[in-house]
Amino acid sequence: MGPLHPASAEQLKVTIESALGDKLHSATLAMGELTIVVKAANYLAAARLLRDAPACQFEQLLDLCGIDYSEYGDGRYDGLRFCVASHLLSVSLNQRVRLKVFCPDDDFPVLPSLNEVWNSVNWFEREAFDLFGIVFEGHNDLRRILTDYGFIGHPFRKDFPTTGHVEMRYDPEQKRVIYQPVTIEPREITPRVIREDHYAGLGPKA
Repeated sequence: MGPLHPASAEQLKVTIESALGDKLHSATLAMGELTIVVKAANYLAAARLLRDAPACQFEQLLDLCGIDYSEYGDGRYDGLRFCVASHLLSVSLNQRVRLKVFCPDDDFPVLPSLNEVWNSVNWFEREAFDLFGIVFEGHNDLRRILTDYGFIGHPFRKDFPTTGHVEMRYDPEQKRVIYQPVTIEPREITPRVIREDHYAGLGPKA
């Protein structure tokens, strides 16, 4: 591999705007990082262009994660709920970009899978499916990856209770692990400071 040729964020923004054309919804520069947003209908085509366009050459997908915007901005947010953000790297041109796309249906979030573009996305999409319930159409093995097979719900959604819906324990009578409704009762803990008379060698209080 030859020497890397870094491009400024502003130059990269212009380059990607030219490469994606009307498939680009928005491009934003913040803190030296470029974030581009495409619509779900253009997601797959835009991904191919980002990989194949000579001025882009994003050969590697480093990460993909789901985002739930339902509580963003302290409830003032009024847009689509579920988003997927990917981080792409061009080793050839030494440049990076963040690619975002919003699921058009809040009740049943579906996006095309990027498996055919970057095979590294396989487990990342499974994770987003498991934790957020985002379905990736065309994925060849879309099943849970972190939670148990019998798990109900998607634990990274903002409306998922922190205690979960069920808990599991070993039942000595049945001699197996069983699931049961959560029995944890939320409680408020008020911290108090306890200092012994000889704490840290300071001696008794006056």
